[in-house]
Amino acid sequence: MTLEEISDQLELKRLVTDYANAIDLREFDRLDRVFTADAYIDYRAMGGIDGPYPAVKQWLPQALLHFPAYMHFIGNCTFDVDGDSATGRVACFNPMVVPNPATDGVVAGSDTMFLGLWYVDRYVRTPDGWRIAQRVEEKCYDFNVPEWMRQALAQS
Repeated sequence: MTLEEISDQLELKRLVTDYANAIDLREFDRLDRVFTADAYIDYRAMGGIDGPYPAVKQWLPQALLHFPAYMHFIGNCTFDVDGDSATGRVACFNPMVVPNPATDGVVAGSDTMFLGLWYVDRYVRTPDGWRIAQRVEEKCYDFNVPEWMRQALAQS
């Protein structure tokens, strides 16, 4: 590999890590340095929405508000660079704490569900560095998703 190829790989790895950290820290404005302004995002495979980046960014804080804790642990990153564009596949292990539904106004503890997914990405090199131009989630598995959440997802 040339130094430029190594640099591209490291920059793309940093980009997807910056995404995970921005989401986990709930610092959604940091995503402006991760996505292009016109990026397309598709979170439907795991129960979310799809659409242009600004709409999805606006949706994220409300969608994640109900989860007191979560983590995006990424790995198995593969990036194929072709000049100023690239494609990638990134594995994500995503444990999420889910409050049990309230009974008589009292939350009855919590559970932790585990989501396994792939991010299938398209990247572009911009004057400000690499950015995600398209991100599509691909479901691998889920574990311990509460029944009430499965029912809510089935109705949406």
